[in-house]
Amino acid sequence: MAGHSKYKNTMHRKGRQDALRAKAFTKIAREITTAAKLGVPDPAMNPRLRLAVTNARAVSMPKDRIERAISQASAAGGEDYKMVRYEGYAPGGIGLIIETLTDNLNRTGGNIRSYLSKAGGNLGTTNSVISGFDRVGEIFYPASVASEDDMMEAALDAGADDVESDADGHTITCTFETLSEVSTALAERFGDAEAANVVWRPHARIEVTGDAATSLRKLIDILEDDDDVQNVFGNYEMEEDEGE
Repeated sequence: MAGHSKYKNTMHRKGRQDALRAKAFTKIAREITTAAKLGVPDPAMNPRLRLAVTNARAVSMPKDRIERAISQASAAGGEDYKMVRYEGYAPGGIGLIIETLTDNLNRTGGNIRSYLSKAGGNLGTTNSVISGFDRVGEIFYPASVASEDDMMEAALDAGADDVESDADGHTITCTFETLSEVSTALAERFGDAEAANVVWRPHARIEVTGDAATSLRKLIDILEDDDDVQNVFGNYEMEEDEGE
């Protein structure tokens, strides 16, 4: 970026990282509160809450904020969030699955429809997109935690289906029903995972490049920036730096 000092660039990046971190905390806190409301407010007895707390720790969410989010589940007059999944299409036939936690269905549905429409896409009907995806559990550990062979052995012993390892880390896949069990077993050996989530994995991916990738990245950023949106999954293949 010509005309800008390295210091200013660094401060700009730090400002954006801080903003993303704050938004991540807000979304994780909402998930923790919802999980605690749907079950018992004890991570040891509530698999969904345990996973939410694991993800909170992975992004260094303060302990007092985690505890506050759990306690809000039983607070009088607390907000009730409903889990709603939207399915839609980006230009080029890219299928998107958008998971939300919302206390206002009209607001959330209207916003998502607007985002997709303005990007040249459209909101789909129920089950129009998920037929091309599998719902699986996915756990991620940094490469430094274990060797490829050690992680593969530990993951399979824990009941996982597969492990993909590269320079960045280990991605462990299991059925979504066994995610909590596998995650707990691996945590006993390697400590908390960097992430442990139920994800939608596409059967096949569509390669997106150039201007189309720039537009798709912009749409995904807009969706993820919405406070009600928890996760966005798609059947696209796109370089990490496309659209940056």
